[in-house]
Amino acid sequence: MDPCPFVRLRVESLALKLSQATKPAGSGVHPSTTPCFCKLRINNFPSQTVLLPLCPTSGDSPPDSSTSSPGFDLDPSALRRLSGKSIALRVSVYTGRMGRTCGISARKLLGRVHVSIDVDGAEVHPIMFHNGWMKLGNKPDKSSARLHLVVRSEPDPRFVFQFGGEPECSPVVFQIQGNIRQPVFSCTFSADRNSRTRSLPSDYTTNNRGWTRTFSGDSERTGRERKGWMIMIYDLSGSPVAAASMITPFVPSPGTDRVSRSNPGAWLILRPHGVSISSWKPWGRLEAWRERGPTDGLGYKFELIVTDNGPTCGIPIAEATMGIKNGGQFCIDSGLIVDSSCSRSPVKGFVMGSTVEGEGKVSKPVVQVGVQHVTCMADAALFIALSAAIDLSMDACRLFSRKLRKELCHDKQDCSF
Repeated sequence: MDPCPFVRLRVESLALKLSQATKPAGSGVHPSTTPCFCKLRINNFPSQTVLLPLCPTSGDSPPDSSTSSPGFDLDPSALRRLSGKSIALRVSVYTGRMGRTCGISARKLLGRVHVSIDVDGAEVHPIMFHNGWMKLGNKPDKSSARLHLVVRSEPDPRFVFQFGGEPECSPVVFQIQGNIRQPVFSCTFSADRNSRTRSLPSDYTTNNRGWTRTFSGDSERTGRERKGWMIMIYDLSGSPVAAASMITPFVPSPGTDRVSRSNPGAWLILRPHGVSISSWKPWGRLEAWRERGPTDGLGYKFELIVTDNGPTCGIPIAEATMGIKNGGQFCIDSGLIVDSSCSRSPVKGFVMGSTVEGEGKVSKPVVQVGVQHVTCMADAALFIALSAAIDLSMDACRLFSRKLRKELCHDKQDCSF
């Protein structure tokens, strides 16, 4: 498998040094007590907002404390579009509160800085664009606020895959390289809601940490739970290499028709274990629920499961919410190295991302996986299974007052045709 060229543009070591002449941003708002923040903008990319710590030190030494932005990802099409061009990273620095109060902004612009960026060759080797302090505005040095930042790029090659159809339709999964689409996996989806055991690995039947539940009172909950969904991932030889199994049913909270955060549904992401094709080992666990709020959202939490030579533990590595209407991006952007004792250390860099369409829309997830996290095809298959699980969770969290499409149902009464 050959990866696609990606570049991660990093904006790091952000800190602000204010001059004594800096005035308050408004009544009751002073930069010494109210966090400052900045907005980062690059053409054709969503802007980012980052809090800025204040730097009390004098001179040009680096700040003792700083923050970093999520960064900007340049995919192959962006790299082609920007080739031979110089683009500008625009950083606008504000004092005062973010957002608005009673429709009035409480922030005050301190100044802006621009950093020129040329991405030619960035997919091959790291490039440093800026490292140090920059003056905000055109005032004399002694009366100007200053911003510290590091702007650099580094190669971030990724494998790119796309489902040939919706996961519940048992599609082929293609690897994408430019205009080339090569089949690498196949999927089989099943929705046997009457089976209590078929969705669990034969060697993983413990009720450890509440990861599985007893299914008592099934006759009373007919049509009020979604359970038993499973998607198997196969390599080109037909051997199973990963799976996503719904181990906790998606059920509505009492008196409602939605899956709540206090009672989420859950999936196990599984990998083969040993020589038997019926023996599986848990790799990750995904919870999902329907988030209440001003905007209807799909909430999720993903954790790695560590079982080797020690007690089983789960380590959370991703938690967020995406819109039900428009979907979004499921992303693991800072992975973890874990050992058998469940200790952890941060891993810089992109892990995986997967597109999720909004409720009721045709979804053919595009999955990106960082090269450093793939040593063989079976590693990539785990991320494919995870992306299928989060995509199917959009349907599993559909309001129970609405019907599902037939591919997702075992009982006709749950479906719309």
